Amino acid sequence: MSSSKPRENYLVISAIGSDRPGIVNDLAKASAEYHCNIIDSRMTVLGGEFAVIMMVAGNWDAIAKLENTLLQLADKLGLKIVIKQTQPRALKQTISYTINVVALDNPGIVHEIAKFFSSQQINIDDMQTGTYCAPHTGTQMFNLNMIINVPAGTHLPSLREEFMLFCDDRNLDAIIEPTRNG
Repeated sequence: MSSSKPRENYLVISAIGSDRPGIVNDLAKASAEYHCNIIDSRMTVLGGEFAVIMMVAGNWDAIAKLENTLLQLADKLGLKIVIKQTQPRALKQTISYTINVVALDNPGIVHEIAKFFSSQQINIDDMQTGTYCAPHTGTQMFNLNMIINVPAGTHLPSLREEFMLFCDDRNLDAIIEPTRNG
């Protein structure tokens, strides 16, 4: 008789709707009721909309019941929801780096930075952007924070130098440094 743990199944849930108190509570409650564990999540308010993306894990039966409940809950909460089953991410030998960029706000900054890393075969793992008004002048500024996964074997000093030259050419103030865990 085997005492192995049942295989976990994974579900990614993405939802957006008008911001109001209680959305996180209702989504977390539904997950807990079916004994699903929230493994990872991102939640934010953009304008007047609340957006969430989260991954839950549980046994097959629990995931199936949660999927059904979430579709009903979405109507009740006024959310547009997308649900997709997934697998754990394949582990690759990479080094995690944090990127911070500040510049005058300009259309296309995100595209240019994403294109730079894409051309280097570097995956963007997480990214947050925003704008704000500079103190004293009120000038519209752009801020980007992201985590990239640099493949093992990449010559890191060359990557850092190429990225800083790229930023200098576009008048972007940037920092690239190893991600500090903990």
